[in-house]
Amino acid sequence: MIPKKKKNFFERFANWATIATGSSAAFITAISVIIIWGITGPIFKYSDTWQLIINTGTTIVTFLMVFLIQKSQNKDSKAIHLKLNELLASHQGASNRMVDIEDITEKELDQLRKFYVQLSLLAMEEDDITCTHSIDAAEENHTTKLNILKTKPHYNAHKLKLKSRKSNGTA
Repeated sequence: MIPKKKKNFFERFANWATIATGSSAAFITAISVIIIWGITGPIFKYSDTWQLIINTGTTIVTFLMVFLIQKSQNKDSKAIHLKLNELLASHQGASNRMVDIEDITEKELDQLRKFYVQLSLLAMEEDDITCTHSIDAAEENHTTKLNILKTKPHYNAHKLKLKSRKSNGTA
């Protein structure tokens, strides 16, 4: 386990504010402010100042919350990526090329996605749901597994069943 270092003031404040603003109490407080503001409308004759108060208040809160939410999401995202990287690095069959994948370009991500779509199509051809592929050895694994699978009686029975469905028009 990584030893915890003392967090700076902003880090502590951001963590506290993220927890506080995501609570039921914060929601009830926000609803209460809106109700009180609405009730005071007739008292202030729905003046421009009365409207400006809520507009200014909500604008300031929204502006600050954008940065607070972004900081929280960045931290969560970084932690999730590190956890996934650890899983990839520790799993023998996983491709280490996927570690730090978040740093590649959008075009490269699209190319990888196409590859995984192809893996999915290969996996659909197999009748074993536990069969998996690594990015490094997918085609070779698929060919090897398929050749072994073709020697098994249940594979041929499955193929016959599919052919029968296709000829009957029920596939």
